[in-house]
Amino acid sequence: MYLANSRAADQATRRVGGTPRWHRVPGNVLALGVVSLVTDISAEMVTAILPLYLVLGLGLNPLQFGLLDGLYAGSTALLRLVGGHAADRWRRLKAVAGIGYGLSAICKLGLLAAGSSVAAIGAVLAVDRAGKGIRTAPRDALISLSSEPETLGRSFGVHRALDTFGAFLGPLVAVGVLWASLGDYGAVFVASFCIAGCGVLLLVLLVKDLRPGAASAPSLSAGEAGEAREPVPLRTMIGLLTIPSFRRCCGWAAALGLVTITDSFVYLALQRRWEIESTWFPLLALGTTGSFLILAVPLGRLADRVGRWKVFLAGHAALVIALLLICGPATSNWIAVVALALHGCFYAATDGVLPATAGPLLPEHLRATGLALLQTGQALARMVSAVLVGLVWTVWDLRPALIATTVALLLVTVAAAAFKPWEVKR
Repeated sequence: MYLANSRAADQATRRVGGTPRWHRVPGNVLALGVVSLVTDISAEMVTAILPLYLVLGLGLNPLQFGLLDGLYAGSTALLRLVGGHAADRWRRLKAVAGIGYGLSAICKLGLLAAGSSVAAIGAVLAVDRAGKGIRTAPRDALISLSSEPETLGRSFGVHRALDTFGAFLGPLVAVGVLWASLGDYGAVFVASFCIAGCGVLLLVLLVKDLRPGAASAPSLSAGEAGEAREPVPLRTMIGLLTIPSFRRCCGWAAALGLVTITDSFVYLALQRRWEIESTWFPLLALGTTGSFLILAVPLGRLADRVGRWKVFLAGHAALVIALLLICGPATSNWIAVVALALHGCFYAATDGVLPATAGPLLPEHLRATGLALLQTGQALARMVSAVLVGLVWTVWDLRPALIATTVALLLVTVAAAAFKPWEVKR
C-alpha cells in the first residue's frame, strides 16, 4: 500500500511539472541563498546603525556623512568587473566569491579599529563595498549555471527572497544587540563580524563550485546561439558586447537605471510628505524589504512562465505608480503603505529577473564576466541618476525632482516595451 501510494505521488509530480517540486530549486541555489541570508544579516546590522554611529556617535557633519554614504554606495560598480573577470579567467567562481565575502567580514572589525578617524572609516567602507562588488557576479554566475534554463527566474527569486529575509532581520538584530549592550556600537560590529564569518564558513561547506566549459549556453534560440558562437574577443570584457542580444540587454538596463530613483530619495520623499518622525524613519526600509521578500519567488516563477523581460518592465511600471502616489494629492497613510509595497514589488520584479534574463544570452565560460558588465553599467547609471535627482532637488525642490524622474522613467519603460530587443525561447 505504501509503495503504491508513493508511486502514485511520484507519477503525479511528473505529470504536474516533469520533476518533483523539491528538485525545481537546486541545492546549490539554496546553499547560496542561505549564505546570502546570513551575510545580509551582518551587513544590514551595520547599515542600520551607521548613520547614528557616524552622525551622533562621532559627530560627523552632513557633508562628511554624505561623502561616506556616496562612497559606500558607489564603490562596488567597477569592482564587479574585477570579480567577474577573475572568476572566469581562473575558473574559480566559488573561490572569488569567497574572497569577496571574506573581505566584507573582516571590515566589520575594521570599523571598530578605525575609531573616530573619518579617513580610516572611509577606507574600511570602501573595502567592504569592494568585497560586495567582487562576490556579486561569481555568485550570480553560480546560480545561473546551477539551474535549468527554464527555471532561472525561480532560482534567482528564491535566492533573492532568502537574501532579503536576511536584510529584514539585520536591523532587528542590531537593535537587540544595542539594547543588550546598553548602546555599545562596538558590540554591534563584533556581532556582525561573527555572523559574517559564519556566512563564509557556510559558503565553504555547503556551496559546490562549478567550472563551466567553453560551450555556449544551451538555452538560446537557434538565431541567438549562432550569435554567441561567432568569434568573441575573450581577452576583453567589451568583446561580450559583440553578442547583439546581450548588448541590447545591457543598453536597456543602463537606460532604465539612468531614470531610476534611489531608495534614499524615496524614503526622504515619504518622510517629508507624511511628516514621519525621525525615530520611525528606519522602518520605511522594512516596508520595502517585506514586500520584496513576499513577492520575490512568485514574480520569479511568473517571469519563467510569461517572459522575464515583461516582468522586468512591469517592475519599473510599479515604481512609476509608486512615485505617482507619493507626488499625488492624496495624503492618506494607506497611500504611503501602498507606495512602499510597490517599491518592494519593483525590486522583486527586477533584482533577480535581470540576471536570469541575461544569463542565457552569454557563453557559460564568460557568464560571470558578462553579468558583471551588465550590473556595472546599471550601477553606474543609477549613480548618475542619484546625482541628477539631487541636483534637481537642490535647484527646484524634491517634488519637481520626483515628477521629472517619474516622467523620464515612464518614457524609457514604454520605449523598452515597444522596441523589445529579444525574447529567449525555451
